[in-house]
Amino acid sequence: MTALAEFKARHVRLAVSDKVATITLDRPERKNPLTFESYAELVAIFRAAVEDLAVGAFVVTGAGGNFCSGGDVHEIIGPLLDRDTKGLMRFTAMTGDLVKAMRACPQPILAAVDGVAAGAGAIIAMASDLRVATPRAKVAFLFNRVGLAGCDMGACAILPRIIGQGRASELLYTGRSMTADEGLAWGFFSRAVEPDALLQTTAELARNIAEGPGFANAMTKRMLAMEWAMSLEQAIEAEAVAQALCMTTNDFRRAYDAFAAKRRPVFEGD
Repeated sequence: MTALAEFKARHVRLAVSDKVATITLDRPERKNPLTFESYAELVAIFRAAVEDLAVGAFVVTGAGGNFCSGGDVHEIIGPLLDRDTKGLMRFTAMTGDLVKAMRACPQPILAAVDGVAAGAGAIIAMASDLRVATPRAKVAFLFNRVGLAGCDMGACAILPRIIGQGRASELLYTGRSMTADEGLAWGFFSRAVEPDALLQTTAELARNIAEGPGFANAMTKRMLAMEWAMSLEQAIEAEAVAQALCMTTNDFRRAYDAFAAKRRPVFEGD
């Protein structure tokens, strides 16, 4: 059993199959809102993934035709009104820990977005590595609509890098929903499919990634993040080191041996 296969999730659904771990936010009657407990559990899952080389990719989705409506109004928003500044800082640090855990998780994360992805739900989609949508997907960074700033959980750092500064500014200032067509045209979504094909399409893409060289995929994810803050010269030097490390892996040799034998390589992540 792997670390994730043994993980006993109580507040989300977690399943591991074919090197892909699927997380389902499962409160469909409320459009899958997050609670203090589900926040903490998601952080724990992504942190556990660091030690699980048998899993090569994640799929995150929601039950019942919606992705995630954000923090539960009654279980999170209401109680926050009674907290002092230190208590509020503990909460905002915890929510930020989820994005940190997702970005530090070596496996690529794919979000399968149907229906509503609002607030923290929009952030989870944003913090994923790839996003697949249905035509009815609506992504709303609606923090300003509840009297808060758009700078939540890394939105001001990550969203402009995906869709551009101007488009991100509009969404963060207005809180309006980004449609699936807009998200596809702007590069937020990599593809859009009908609702009944969403999970299958995303899972197939995740399996395709998971069957690749795990160490090298993790290096790609790391460098995509690190190179945000680098000059071109620094990035080229860093990639030279990263690629040299990948050349020391068994998967690199497996690829060569498979090419020489005219067969498809079977990568094992080491």
